[in-house]
Order: sequence, then C-alpha cells, then structure tokens
Amino acid sequence: MFSSDSYVQTGVIRLYVEARLWSDARKVFDEITHVDVVKWNVLMSGLLRCGFATRALGVFKEMLAFGVEPDEFCLTTALTACAQTGSLWEGKWIHEYVKKRGKCLELDVFMGTALVDMYAKCGCLDLAVEVFEGMSKRNVFSWAAMIGCFAVHGHARKAMQCLERMKNEKIRPDGVVLLGVLTACTHAGLVEEGLFFLNNMENQYRIVPKHEHYSCLVDLLCRVGKFDEALKLIKRMPMKPLASVWGAVLNSCRIHNNVELAELAVKELLELEDCDGDEEDAALVQLSNIYFSAQKSEDGHRIRRMIGDRGLKKAPGCSMVEVNGRAIEFVSGDISHPLHSQIHATLRLLFPEDPDTL
Repeated sequence: MFSSDSYVQTGVIRLYVEARLWSDARKVFDEITHVDVVKWNVLMSGLLRCGFATRALGVFKEMLAFGVEPDEFCLTTALTACAQTGSLWEGKWIHEYVKKRGKCLELDVFMGTALVDMYAKCGCLDLAVEVFEGMSKRNVFSWAAMIGCFAVHGHARKAMQCLERMKNEKIRPDGVVLLGVLTACTHAGLVEEGLFFLNNMENQYRIVPKHEHYSCLVDLLCRVGKFDEALKLIKRMPMKPLASVWGAVLNSCRIHNNVELAELAVKELLELEDCDGDEEDAALVQLSNIYFSAQKSEDGHRIRRMIGDRGLKKAPGCSMVEVNGRAIEFVSGDISHPLHSQIHATLRLLFPEDPDTL
C-alpha cells in the first residue's frame, strides 16, 4: 500500500507523469484509497502537458464516473484537452455543466478563455464569439484566443478590430497576440497590413519581433507569390532563419511551381542544425513532387532514389471527424470502415471531375 500522506501521493504522481512514466503514475494513483479532485487534476494536467490529450480526456470521464465533482481548474484542463482532440461534444457538455452549476462554478477568465479556444478549434466561430463577448473579465490570453480564432477562420479584419479594442480597453498586446494578427493577415493574403504590423511592432507595441513573427510574414509573402520580397526579408532577419522559414518558402514553391527557389529552400533546410530527419525527408518528398509537377521527371526520380536510400517510409495521411460524440479517424488507403463504399460513392458525387484522388 502506498503512503497515506496526500502531499506525498500527489507529488509522486506528478513526478511519474512528467517523466512520462504513465504506467507507474497510474499504479500509484490506483493504490490510493481516497482520490480527491486535486489528484485527478494532477493526473489530467500532467498527461496534457506531455501531449496525451486523449488520455487526459479519458481520465476526466473516469473521474465523473466515480462521482467526483470537478472544479474550475479541472474543467479548464478538460476543455484544453477537448480543443486539442477536436472533441466538440464533450466541450459543449462541459459548457452546459458550468451553466447548470451557476453560482457553484464561476466561468472565470481562465475557463472562459479555454471555452473560446475549444470552440474555435472545433470550428464553432459563433459560439466562440458568444462566450468571449459574455465574459465579465478578459485578460491578454482571452484576447489572444479570440484573435487566433478569427485568424484560423479567415476573418483578418475582425482580428485587427480585436487588437484595436484591446488598445481601447488599455490591455497591452503581447507577442502571441501580434502573431495571431500576423497569422490572420497571412490567411487573408493582406501583405501591406502584415508588413505594417511587423515593421511597427517595436515602435508601437514595444515588442521585438521574434523568429515566429518573421516566419509568419515570410509565409504570407510566399503565399501570394512575392518570393523576391520574401528573400529580402529573410536576409534582413536579425536572427538565423530556422526550418519554419524555409519550410514556408518550400510550401509556397509547390503552390506556385517555383522549382529554382524550391531547390534553394531544400538546400538551406538540409544544412540547418534544428532540422530533424523527419523534416528533411518531408522536404525531399515535396521537392520530388515539385519536379514531377514541372515535368522534370529525371530530377524527380533522382530525389525519389535518394529518399529510398535514406530508408524513408512516408506516413499515410489521416483526418478525424466527430459524429454523435464519437471521434472517427480516416487513414489514407484504409478500407476497413463499415461504410467505406457509401463514403466513396458520396465523394464521387462531390468530386466527379477528379475521381483519381479518392
């Protein structure tokens, strides 16, 4: 039997989870005779920090099954797990649970921000806005979540309006907020606005642009085909461009079929110390595809042979959709789904001009 000291139990669980020793953490947890909400929180939040969002959400459901009442911290952690896994049904359930508990559970700034983020990542823009506007208090993280929501949904002007509202409410934006605005500009192709925000970050907001801000603007310039300007920006970056910068260049080279710049981007990527093996392999796959699109089959086959020599096995693409509260995963080439035939028949109706992609 494990120590009955609550602080010792909680500390050991936290240590095991953060060391990614999941089975050991669970063993200690299961040996405890009285598990309060704090210990459930430690288990959930530890799993979430280690990247096990699905497991964290599973622990939350298990806690509810044991009849343990979740607190604000626990619900915020669960909402974050819902956001990372796209579990809209569970996220809505938590929202309704908070509403029903009324005065017993306050929708504080942390839980409200988590709800905004969850609804945004699950594709429910209207609900995210509704929660945000209904919050009695908002901090810089709340604004960052709302701006990020508008960014991923392609509403760049609304993201910029949020920034203006922040200034009017005397809340100083941080680097994350401005990255969200730059991302919104990137998704909407707003080059002039993006350049304005990057060039005025330090003077207007007293924030020194970091690598991720430059990377975002490089992505914006490349997406609209302004490769010369993108290269000039890369040259004047005050820090060495990392893999995210050259990856953004390479992605746009595929869209615009720019073979020469794609070759440069791959060369730079392969020389970077921060570029791992998977990123290198992915870059070579993209380069080979660009060669084939440009009818440079000989170069394409040369890169494919190089990929084969490296022992690369391309991971199949996959996507996930939630239906009636259950997450369903689709993997490229997998025909095990019981409705496989009906799904493909529907896709043929939707994309009759391109049946080879099915």
